[in-house]
Amino acid sequence: MADDLVRKVLADPLFKELEHKRSSLGWTLTALTLVLYFGFVLLVAFSPATLATPLDGSTITLGLPVGVGIILASIVLTGIYVRRANSVFDDLTRRIKENAK
Repeated sequence: MADDLVRKVLADPLFKELEHKRSSLGWTLTALTLVLYFGFVLLVAFSPATLATPLDGSTITLGLPVGVGIILASIVLTGIYVRRANSVFDDLTRRIKENAK
């Protein structure tokens, strides 16, 4: 019984669509995250003076808002994935389950 269900789900075009959409979104968001983090690391490695630049004569340097921005960007990218998962992906999953009955 379980083998039939697995075959039915794997053959469903909606499953292939779900797999493609989830994979492409995941890889896109992963690439963006990696670019942000590695860009920051490369900036620290090759131009530390840039991040050490004081902002408006205060003790806060440019590195602090850039670091906080990277953390916030990661949270936003996670939110994008969760929003998409709760709408598009969940709808496709529900339809796949209905077709498998």
